[in-house]
Amino acid sequence: MEIRLARAEDIDAWMALVEQVRDVFPGLETAEAMAEHRATVLGFMKNSSAVCAAEAGHILGGLLFSKKNSMLCFLAVDPACRRQHIAQKLVFWMLTQMEPGKDITVTTYREGNPNGTAARAFYKGMGFTEGRLTEEFGCPVQEFVLKRRAIGCVPRP
Repeated sequence: MEIRLARAEDIDAWMALVEQVRDVFPGLETAEAMAEHRATVLGFMKNSSAVCAAEAGHILGGLLFSKKNSMLCFLAVDPACRRQHIAQKLVFWMLTQMEPGKDITVTTYREGNPNGTAARAFYKGMGFTEGRLTEEFGCPVQEFVLKRRAIGCVPRP
């Protein structure tokens, strides 16, 4: 398995992954929403802000991030490949690309929503702390924040 920047030629494999997990991501319910997501992913790829775990032509995990907004925007791992630390490796790779010392934010389901149980535990395990409550795609979510110091700001795996 290789952790690397995703490229436009990865888009079909990336979307195959998204298809497997779309039911737990608000805003991906319709064919139109999936087409819009595809265009969004291609934009992230063009901006070198999409990282993937790739193996034998398959995308086992994908992460979209915004350097400008200091945000982890999307993270998914193939359900058949979970518990292999793929998400952790993707986040560590992303952190090397972010501005040192700047806090990183991500949103996930609020406490009590079963779709967010694993994600919330993962982000807490990575050092993110609970932040403000908000909504995305009409769904109640909670922001998580990874506080970073100017020196030694990339955690060690």
